[in-house]
Order: sequence, then C-alpha cells, then structure tokens
Amino acid sequence: MHDQTPPPAAGAPSGGVYPIIRLFASLGLMTVGSVGMYVGIVGLKPIATEFGISRGVGSLPYALFMLGYAVGNILHGRIADRYGTMVPALIGSIALPAGLILSAQAETLWQFFAALALLAGTLGSSAVFAPIIADISYWFTGRRGLAVAFVLSGSYFAGAIWPPILQYLIDAGGWRSAFVTVGYICLAAMLPLSALLYRKADHLKEAKNAARESRFTRPLGLAPKTLQCTICLAGIGCCVGMSMPQVHIVAYASDLGYNAQRGAEMLSLMLGCGIISRLASGWISDRIGGLRTLLLGGGMQGVVLAAFLTADSMMALYIISACFGLSQGGVVPSYAIIVRTFFPAGEAGWRIGTALFFTIFGMAFGGWIAGFLYDVTGSYTVSFINALAFNVVNFLIVAVLLTRARHLGVATR
Repeated sequence: MHDQTPPPAAGAPSGGVYPIIRLFASLGLMTVGSVGMYVGIVGLKPIATEFGISRGVGSLPYALFMLGYAVGNILHGRIADRYGTMVPALIGSIALPAGLILSAQAETLWQFFAALALLAGTLGSSAVFAPIIADISYWFTGRRGLAVAFVLSGSYFAGAIWPPILQYLIDAGGWRSAFVTVGYICLAAMLPLSALLYRKADHLKEAKNAARESRFTRPLGLAPKTLQCTICLAGIGCCVGMSMPQVHIVAYASDLGYNAQRGAEMLSLMLGCGIISRLASGWISDRIGGLRTLLLGGGMQGVVLAAFLTADSMMALYIISACFGLSQGGVVPSYAIIVRTFFPAGEAGWRIGTALFFTIFGMAFGGWIAGFLYDVTGSYTVSFINALAFNVVNFLIVAVLLTRARHLGVATR
C-alpha cells in the first residue's frame, strides 16, 4: 500500500539538486545532534563516582535525557508542521550545546539532570530526530525507505564516532571538560546545517487531502488509534531490548576486567555496524514493507541478545557487539515506514513523532531498568534476560499484525 503523493522525478517532489543537499544536511544534523545520547553512556562511571551515586542512579542521566528527547520529538514535530523543519533545527542547534555546557558547570545532581534532560534532550537533540524523519519522507517518495534509513543512519554514525572521542576527552581532561568541548563543536556544526533546511515541502497540502481516503479509516481492520497504540507498544518492547547493550556495554566490559576504552570501542563497533544494517533495511523495506522488516530485525536482535549471556572473552564481546549492530539497524526506521504505509501522509509528522516517542521511552526505561537490576543482583545477567523478554513481546506484536494483514488481504508496503 502506498501513499497518494505522486512519485517525483529523481525521487524528490521538487526535483533538482536541492533535495540531495537537504538529505545530506539532515544526515549531518542527525550525526552531530545525536551526541547527547552518548555523553551519559560513556561518562556513566566517572559521573557516578564524582556525585557518589549507584550504578542505577548513574543510569538516570541517560534515562532522563531520553525522556526529554522523547517529549521533544512531539513538541518539535508540531513546530515543524507549522513553521517548517528549519525552525526546530535552529532551536536544537542552540539548546543542545547550552545543555552540554551548563551540565558541565553543575554543582548538584539535580542541576546536571535538568541541563541534560530539558536543554540537551527536550529542546536540543530531539529537534533533529522525528521532525527531520517526517520531513524527509515527503521529499523522497519513490525510495522512501532508503532515504529515511540514510538519514537515521546519522544516529549510528554518531554512535560510531562520538564514544571514542568522548572517552578520549574524558581520559584527557575529565568529563566536565569533555562536555564543554563537545558543546562548542555542536554549536559550530549545527547552525549552518540547519540553515540549509530553509525550504518547505510544497506538496503537504495535497498530502493532507489524502486523510479522507477510505483506506485509511480502518487500517488493518483496526481503528486508527488502536493501530497507533499497538505500534507504540511494539516500540517499547524492541527498544527496551535494544538499550541494554547500548547503554551498559562500556560498564559491562569494565566489570569483566577490560578497560573503559575497550568498552567504548565495542559500542562504536556496535553502532558502526548498525549503519550497514540501517541502510540495508531501508532497501529491504522498500521491497517487503516496514512490518516485515521490523519482524526480521526484531527476531535477529533477540537472538544476539541471548548470545550476550554466553560471552565473556574480549573477542567474543567484539564479535557479538558487531552482530548486535547488524541486527538492530532496521528496527527504528521501520516504524516511520509503517506509519507512512497505514496512515495518511498529512498526519506523518505527529504520528511518526508519537511512535518514536515510545521507542525512545523504551530506550530510556530499558537503560534505567538494566542499571536497577544490576544494583539488585550485582550482575548484568538478569538485565539481559529482561531485555530479551521485552524483545519477545515486540516480536509477537508484529507477528500478529502481519498475520492480520495476510488474513484481510491488506498490502503491507
């Protein structure tokens, strides 16, 4: 099933070279702006040590950042719908650096949490996530899955690039100095990239008219709100599973006796391999649809999560980290493709933002609960089992939706 936006020449509605410029500017913003996800991960142990807090509480900077990030996706999505994508991007280009720099000046834990959650998360990094994904789905229609995956690869480029840089800066001058340095880098890079998003898509009015079409009134034979809620529940399941290795691999490697730099390299390898998976999944989703791509990625992610339970050697951790990256890359982009398949194009902004809100909530909750379970049990074994259980829930939900589509004879792409 396809949206009714006419397929454009060269894959973009406005033609010419500008959509390509916009595509790469969006990728750059996603790459730089996603650094906020990793400052709390790489800095978990030194921050916890300085403030004298447990591993579970030490996971809260990441969790609160992600919660703020999740809320910000809906907020900035609304702003983008009204004023265009450049406005939230400019807001994020100032708020993210401010949050990083002010968090480095924090004297108390609540000040640190507030700077990361409100400035870096709610107003900062979220501005270059859901609004940009919704936007690029309008500019590229013929190869929408590949375009969305390409831009979303920026979060994995960030994961491949930033953890080693952050670990180096922390080792060289402490976490406070590292946060300030990264803040100024973000400010210098994001402002000019945001300015490139000056044009608005000229076909949004046509897309909104498609909302009245009968095929959108009962997607998959469900009320639109019911399907939206089901998609959001699936997003929580997969991302609780996804967050466990991403948030705790540096600390996990350290607990096994390897230094923090090795753990940062495992995280970098994990997310670097995610780039390959993400681009491949975009190509795949254009052919088999978002639901089947999500089922494939979720199944593979579950298998690799189980493999973490058996690994303790450094080589095994490197290999499994790479496999985890290769399995999970297509999961989050699939939600944007699913929304664009089963809902009107004119509702893409807030529906994609809402779906991504719950995936981000899953990441935040998963990162925190893994740290909490570590504090309770003294090891990460139960944390991995918990992540696997949530992943199974996601797999079952998607399998039910696919079965329903097959039974009703509904196209899934």
